[in-house]
Amino acid sequence: MAERFLRPAGDYGPCVITQPQPSPAQPSSAQPTGEGTRSERPGVTELRLSAFAGHRSAAFPLGPVTLLAGSSGSGKSTALRAYEALARLGGGAALGEVFPDPVACVPERARPDAQRRRGFRIGCTADGPEGPVRLDIAVQAEPELRIVGERLTSDGRILLETALRDPSRPVVQGAWHTAGSAPVTRGPLPDDRLGTALLPLRVAGRTEGQRRVLAAAEQTVVALRSVFVCDPRPEPMRAAVRLGAGRLLRDCGNLAEVLWRTRTECGRRHAQLVAAAHAGCAGPVADVLAQRLDGGRLRALLDRGDGVRTPLGMLGDGELRYLGLALVLMTGPGVLEVDPVGEVPAALQSLTVLADGFDHALDARQAGELARLAVRMGARGHIRLVGAVSDASWAAGVAGLTVVDLDACRR
Repeated sequence: MAERFLRPAGDYGPCVITQPQPSPAQPSSAQPTGEGTRSERPGVTELRLSAFAGHRSAAFPLGPVTLLAGSSGSGKSTALRAYEALARLGGGAALGEVFPDPVACVPERARPDAQRRRGFRIGCTADGPEGPVRLDIAVQAEPELRIVGERLTSDGRILLETALRDPSRPVVQGAWHTAGSAPVTRGPLPDDRLGTALLPLRVAGRTEGQRRVLAAAEQTVVALRSVFVCDPRPEPMRAAVRLGAGRLLRDCGNLAEVLWRTRTECGRRHAQLVAAAHAGCAGPVADVLAQRLDGGRLRALLDRGDGVRTPLGMLGDGELRYLGLALVLMTGPGVLEVDPVGEVPAALQSLTVLADGFDHALDARQAGELARLAVRMGARGHIRLVGAVSDASWAAGVAGLTVVDLDACRR
């Protein structure tokens, strides 16, 4: 079944991509880099949905800042869901946790095989110090959920390959590159976990081939794991909150709590947030702060600079979503509710923000300001963004973006 699921490189349809030219003063790392300029921070540079929900033979290039644009039903949310699923698998999550409703991921018209099995295929490419590394996985959704095939490749060489040999056992047969006295090492791997994430526990690294396998696997896992799914919700952002750990939640509902912490911890970033708020909110903004109320609760305010302070509860939905996304882009794993790769220095990691409905409730000015902010943060290497938008026409003047037209991809 794995051979039917896993396709060779290049078996994907074209997409229409718009990549505005970056300004000369700030080159975009979304452009191909030479061997001497390869980023030390691993990042996902392509998402492949070979057969996943409404997508077939689709490959989406991802730059430091990428917008997936398309009409309702074009598959924007599906693509982000697949990215998040890969990230969770890379972090070691079990298959059932990642896909609680796996049948919904099977293409609608997919026919079962002779054993009544149906499934889906997803994959990605992670670029970094080891060069481009491809990961492709085949998942059986029916009659039971399991990974039935996985392939990790680099420079055309298969570094790891798994296949389901005995359906009665909860394992797949794995074979990884050795380049020692034996060309490959074989062994069983669980069928509910990503084998690539388990390789550091199984490969000793004694031979050059084993070290290559480990480096490729670690690059892929580091590129995938650091993900923050963000969807600011205006209603909880308007409410007062209690002081807690100070880590921003995915709905940004505890924004006041995070402002209470970050306003004094990093003056430079806070000044940037104030400047962003001034650019995206109606009226003047001299400061963004949190105020302690009776009972130990906090509420966020905009200081207008003339003695007037506007509670965030009085702002519109677009302004609140704008502030939440701006705060996310300006912070990192230390502030956001994410699980970074603890064994890898922060200087060698990038945090990828996944924002479905990135432009929801925003006007063109606000969306453009956020996109330019994302490009500036992305140029530093510590933040990447994949956002879904219904219409990216407002992004035409923003340098450094990768825009993927999903409507064109489906034609």
